[in-house]
Amino acid sequence: MRMAPGVLREALIDVDAIAENVRHIRKLTDAEVIAVVKADGYGHGAHRAAVAALRGGAARIGVSDIGEALALRRAGIRAPLFAWLHAPGASFAEAVSHDIELGISDIDQLLRAGAAATGERPAAVHLKIETGLSRNGIAPADWRVVFSEAARLERIGRLRVVGLFSHLSNSSEADDLAALARFEEGVVLAAGAGLNPPLRHIAATHAAFALPAARLGCVRIGIGIYGVSPFHDRSSADLGLRPAMTLRGAVAAVRRVPAGTGVSYGYAYRTERDTSLALIPLGYADGVPRQASDRGPVTIGGRRLRVAGRIAMDQFVVDVGDHPVSVGDEVVLFGDPTLGVPSAREWGDAADTIDYEIVTRVGPRVPRREVGS
Repeated sequence: MRMAPGVLREALIDVDAIAENVRHIRKLTDAEVIAVVKADGYGHGAHRAAVAALRGGAARIGVSDIGEALALRRAGIRAPLFAWLHAPGASFAEAVSHDIELGISDIDQLLRAGAAATGERPAAVHLKIETGLSRNGIAPADWRVVFSEAARLERIGRLRVVGLFSHLSNSSEADDLAALARFEEGVVLAAGAGLNPPLRHIAATHAAFALPAARLGCVRIGIGIYGVSPFHDRSSADLGLRPAMTLRGAVAAVRRVPAGTGVSYGYAYRTERDTSLALIPLGYADGVPRQASDRGPVTIGGRRLRVAGRIAMDQFVVDVGDHPVSVGDEVVLFGDPTLGVPSAREWGDAADTIDYEIVTRVGPRVPRREVGS
C-alpha cells in the first residue's frame, strides 16, 4: 500500500472503534461508564476521544487535572467532567464555575472546594478513599472527619457529593478484593455521616473485565476505550475490543548495500548479506521508543520485519532483504493485530514497557487523522 503524497508519518484514529469499545463495555458491565481521556486521550486526542466515547454511551468524561477539563469545556464538551489530581493550594473557583466535578483526597481540598462554591452553584465532588494503593486519597484515619465535614457542607449547600471512589492495584485478585472490602467499609462510614452519593467507582479497565464484584454500577475506563488490553494473557480481540490507533509512516529512502554494512548510530547492526535498507521517518522524538532498537516490529507490504540498529530521534532503518520496497510505501508500526499488523503490546514488549505507554507517548509531531464517522 502507498501512502498519500506528502505524508511522512501519521496516526490514524478510528473514532468508531472508541465508540464501539464504550458500547461493548457498557453492555458487559451493565454500569455507567466514566470515559477517561487524560493525557490527550492517551495520545488519541482528548476532544475526539470524548466525543466518540459519549456517542458510545459514556455518561461522564474523566481527566487527570482541571486544565484538561477546562480545555474540553472550551472545546464544547457539555457532559459531566471529572478531574482528580490537583496542584497544591490550587483554587477550585474556575472548575466550579464550569461545572467540573472534583476528586477530593484530603480535608484541605474539601475545604477549598466548599470555599469555591457560589450561592447558586455548590461544588460537585467525588471523595477518594485510600484503600491501599498508597497514592492520593483520604487516609482511613481521616475518614470520619472528612465525611462529617463533607456532610455539613452538603447540608448548607456548599457541596454536592456526587461519588465515592478509589483505585485498585491490579496486583492480584486477592489484593483487589481486599481493597474493595476496605472501600465498602468507607462507604458504610460515609453513609453513617449522612453521605449517600449516587456513584461509587473503583474499577478501571482491568477490574471492569476481571472482577465483576468491583463494578458497583459505575466503572472508569481508560485504556479499554482505546481498544488496548490491560492483560498480558488476553488480547484486545479476546476482550471484544478494537484498537483505535494505527501508527504508520512512508518509506523515505531505499538503499542497496553489501554484506557487512553498518546501520545507524554505533553500528549495533551490521548486514549479514547483500540487502536493501528502508528508511522510516519516525524516531524517539515521535514517541518510538529507543529501547526497542533492533527489536521493534513493523509491516511493509504485508511482510513482518523489524527495526535494524538504533532508533534515532527522527528515523530508523529496516532491513528488508530482497523484498521489493519503494519510496512512499506504507510502513505500519502498530495497529489492530487482527489485520495482520503489529500491536502496541508488541512494541511495549520490545521496549520493556507497557502498551499504555506506547500509545500515549506518540508525539505532537505526528499528525492525527480521524477515520470513521
